[in-house]
Amino acid sequence: MHKRLSFALGCYAVLALLAWLTLGSAGFYVGGRLVQMRTAVCIFLGGLTLKTLIAHKAGW
Repeated sequence: MHKRLSFALGCYAVLALLAWLTLGSAGFYVGGRLVQMRTAVCIFLGGLTLKTLIAHKAGW
């Protein structure tokens, strides 16, 4: 089970790194503030990572 968790966390890290390096300064407005696309993708991947860790702790 730890091998699958390590693989999943590694994949999330690689995706976050690729998103950070490849997404430019594109952004969108949320509540009047400009949010960079790379920041939004990293927050999304962080949420998926948290979901994965919670599922692992629950024994799924």
